[in-house]
Amino acid sequence: MSKQSKRREALIYHAKPKPGKIEVVPTKKYATQRDLALAYSPGVAEPCLEIAKDKENVYKYTTKGNLVAVISNGTAVLGLGNIGPEASKPVMEGKGLLFKIFADIDVFDIEVGTENVEEFIQTVKMIAPTFGGINLEDIKAPEAFEIERRLKAELDIPVMHDDQHGTAIISAAALINALEITEKKIEEAKIVISGAGAAAISCTRLYQAFGARRENIVMCDSKGVIRQDRDNLTAEKAEFATDRDINTLTDAMKDADVFIGLSMADVVTPDMLLIMADNPIVFAMANPDPEIEYQLAIDTRDDIIMATGRSDHPNQVNNVLGFPFIFRGALDVRATKINEAMKMAAVVAIAELAKEPVPEQVNIAYGETRLTFGKDYIIPKPFDPRLIVKIPPAVAKAAMESGVAKEPILNWDHYESELEGRLGTDNKLIKLLFNRAKMNPKRVVFAEADKIEVLKAAQIVLEEGIAIPILLGRRDTIIALMEEIEFDADLEIIDPKSDEEQERKSRYANVYWEQRKRRGVTYYSAESLMRERNYFAAMMVSEGDADALISGFSRAYPRVLKPMLEVIGMAKGATRVATTNLMMTQRGPMFLSDTAINVDPSAKDLATITTMTAQAIKMFGLDPVIAMTSYSNFGSSNNPGAAKIREAVSFLHRQYPNLIVDGEVQTDFALNNELLQEKFPFSKLAGKKVNTLIFPNLDSANITYKMLKSLNNAESIGPIMLGMRKPVHILQLGSSVDEIVNMTAIAVVDAQQKRKR
Repeated sequence: MSKQSKRREALIYHAKPKPGKIEVVPTKKYATQRDLALAYSPGVAEPCLEIAKDKENVYKYTTKGNLVAVISNGTAVLGLGNIGPEASKPVMEGKGLLFKIFADIDVFDIEVGTENVEEFIQTVKMIAPTFGGINLEDIKAPEAFEIERRLKAELDIPVMHDDQHGTAIISAAALINALEITEKKIEEAKIVISGAGAAAISCTRLYQAFGARRENIVMCDSKGVIRQDRDNLTAEKAEFATDRDINTLTDAMKDADVFIGLSMADVVTPDMLLIMADNPIVFAMANPDPEIEYQLAIDTRDDIIMATGRSDHPNQVNNVLGFPFIFRGALDVRATKINEAMKMAAVVAIAELAKEPVPEQVNIAYGETRLTFGKDYIIPKPFDPRLIVKIPPAVAKAAMESGVAKEPILNWDHYESELEGRLGTDNKLIKLLFNRAKMNPKRVVFAEADKIEVLKAAQIVLEEGIAIPILLGRRDTIIALMEEIEFDADLEIIDPKSDEEQERKSRYANVYWEQRKRRGVTYYSAESLMRERNYFAAMMVSEGDADALISGFSRAYPRVLKPMLEVIGMAKGATRVATTNLMMTQRGPMFLSDTAINVDPSAKDLATITTMTAQAIKMFGLDPVIAMTSYSNFGSSNNPGAAKIREAVSFLHRQYPNLIVDGEVQTDFALNNELLQEKFPFSKLAGKKVNTLIFPNLDSANITYKMLKSLNNAESIGPIMLGMRKPVHILQLGSSVDEIVNMTAIAVVDAQQKRKR
């Protein structure tokens, strides 16, 4: 993608369909006059009076306890510098989005129009009653130090400047583990810090809190080593000035055990790495380009432990491992501040988590056979679902033990269950799916590439590294559309009707005829069918000229399904083809089956659909918890529709005793843990969170899926084809670009799985 095209895509993302990335959503009913009278006048007076009696009641009656302000004056925005408060707003909204999706914390972003330290401090103090915590962001040094110090001292809510402490906390966890792997002690480690801004200062202070000695630390800025005999040092730089007779970064690197990069790209050379001590630890965290390129570093020394700020290399030092969860723990005990004890507790929790067995969901998401603690895995992955149940409790306990918690937690098991429940509000599964696809992208043939939506999706999956598109359709139309959307890529473009494809069409026709000549297919009709894009595309996959197929955008589902069944056919051992839809709902991911193919499945068919769906769910790294739904509950009706579900469940319980599946059960009971536990405690689903619904027929499945999608605006991935010999996936008619991209990722992961088998 060209720079101009990337710029345009970013601008469209922020502008459409509505400007910005966050919004305010009501949490109470507001449908009736009674609701409004409670929400506002006169009912609202009652909580006002209670808060007037005792200010602490504000946490009981308002959102304050889960509301953080992300505040900036725009003086140090990303690598863009001092671009002003208005220009910083997209970044602050983005930070708010991360707070919400990782820790379920609500955010108002606030951009303050002053560079005066005192004015900034007073502004934040005046608005502080609104919030349960303050996250300072993108404020230049040295003013950032004074602003944070003053606000921490003068406010009674948690305040943290994430630019300083986020990187410090994550890198400290990584450093502790790297030192353990190399069998070095932090008290003896010789540490070089490249950079002397807010993050570098905070990192160095935190390393000292864990035992690093000042005499073993050398800090460098753009002028070289920060020495005690240099003039005009800020107080923060003076704190780490050395009296050693060294002047350059190269001098400092000699025999160093650790390099911490918080400066700029390419300041470290291979020769510098070669003069470091044995088993050097190098954290090159400049973004987007590190102080030394990852591959160059590991090629230079095979004993190196390397970390960067990038997601495309092992050991990403990512602030999102810290700030959402630190504020979560602080808010949940109503801490008056985020102190050193809480930050250190977060460091230890993150470091320890990397040593625990990694859930299969994380292995799958990052394309690993088994992530284990070692040189290439010294800190957890950002999408590890355990982060929210490990870090907030550690931070909360430290707040309680250090005396800054106003609302101590008494039941830790209940608290951890609450934290797990907060994970259901996000769409991280899609990110995990994309990560997995990127680990081993496959050739995906897009059978309708002359439709602009399909072509846009192909552009995205290529640029994201999800797949290698093969474009089917009219060549002149595809090329014109590529020019229109600035899709400049050297891809295979195939027009099945063109003379250029005659040899391949003849070859495919012969294979197809051999397969189906005893089913009334003549060679002439086989040749004719190969001019039709879905037959041609299916043959490409069947013959290994492509790894997977996406079609269905502009044609009815049954028309596209027919050639897939004829050419590709069912997988070995499969007796049924079906589909499932993954819906990203507020309660978490939900799989619905069968949403597209089987009109009135028998009990045996339902059992088959259930086992195939369970296998698909495991592909996402999730454990299936399956409710087989009906209008009745556990034998309350003898209607044949309910009876066939009971028969299917009975079969599954006998043949697959370890599969968590039960029914027949009404949907409201299946999705309500307390109701199910109370009324049907004998059920395998009692006390479990159902993530899969199997429906008795196509009517109920398809209606439910489309209703969820339309009414709740739930993101959908599917229909995902189950039981096919090769990875072919058929879109719903008129799918959006995002839905096509999601289905392409599914097709790639499906191809990866089938290749393993």
